[in-house]
Amino acid sequence: MKLTFNPIIILLFSILLSPLANANEPWKLCAIYPHLKDSYWLSVNYGMVEEAKLNNVELTVYESGGYPNVERQKEQIKQCVSLGADAIILGTVDPVAYQNDLKALTGNIPVFATVNQLISSYPPNAPYHLGEVGVDWYQMGFKAGQFLAEKHPKDSGLTYVGWLPGPKTRGGTKPVTKGFNDAIKESDIIVSATYWGDNSKELQRNLIQDALQSEKLDYLVGGAVAIEVAISELASRKMQNQVKLVSTYLSHAVYRGLLRKRVLFSPTDKMVLQGRLSIQQAIGYLNKSPLPFRLSPTIEVLTPQYLPKNVLLDSLSPAEYRPTFFVAAPQ
Repeated sequence: MKLTFNPIIILLFSILLSPLANANEPWKLCAIYPHLKDSYWLSVNYGMVEEAKLNNVELTVYESGGYPNVERQKEQIKQCVSLGADAIILGTVDPVAYQNDLKALTGNIPVFATVNQLISSYPPNAPYHLGEVGVDWYQMGFKAGQFLAEKHPKDSGLTYVGWLPGPKTRGGTKPVTKGFNDAIKESDIIVSATYWGDNSKELQRNLIQDALQSEKLDYLVGGAVAIEVAISELASRKMQNQVKLVSTYLSHAVYRGLLRKRVLFSPTDKMVLQGRLSIQQAIGYLNKSPLPFRLSPTIEVLTPQYLPKNVLLDSLSPAEYRPTFFVAAPQ
């Protein structure tokens, strides 16, 4: 999961929604994701694939199988190089994993971070890292906390939350947690228990079962995988009216939960658009028309009463979409 940015440049270009292309050449792009365990990265994949087709470039995709797999991802970077990639789009499994060896792994191939921050490679220290796409995950957590703080202001009565942010040492869970905690400081929201864990449905189910058995909770708040599991877990226990759900990011199942009023709130960082922007950023550089170093969609907040179609199209892949690992450039 996810990128933490100083929002120095927050750009959402409507102009970027039309193809840059045709690309000056049938460029070869190589994209690597931390995993495809949830529909978040599936939606990023959809955006990249559609934008690659639109711009007539070749795209090869690898997924690293999870955030612990640093060495596997390094091997995938080497595979991108061996394929003759003109640019690498990297959703890193660890923001500091390449602090010392990104240049050695990639040579002169330009690297563009997507979704997850690549801390070690800001210019001018690493001129081979030439761009990044993502949002400030502090703000994702803050917006979820703000939603609850407004519902439960100070002196309205203590309200207890089980917090399930995801893996403790990877992705954007720490800035999400800080943002959430900052937002609820002056409210009656109490985080009574925190459950860290990888974005595996089985692991999250175990954590949720523990939370429901051990704590008196008014809300479960956390990442999309946790909230997806919580929807079915609460239904099986007939606890839908006792424990309410808030997600810190959007997925297809969270969207369905919003539609059915099982989930009260979710921000979206527009994953499909992020995938598109990453392809555009790489092509822009290769075409010698570089885009700004940082591109960040506007975070939107969704509730059962507010589900605008244009935001959803920028956020979620079609229901029938399956992961695509190769797009051929037209001959």
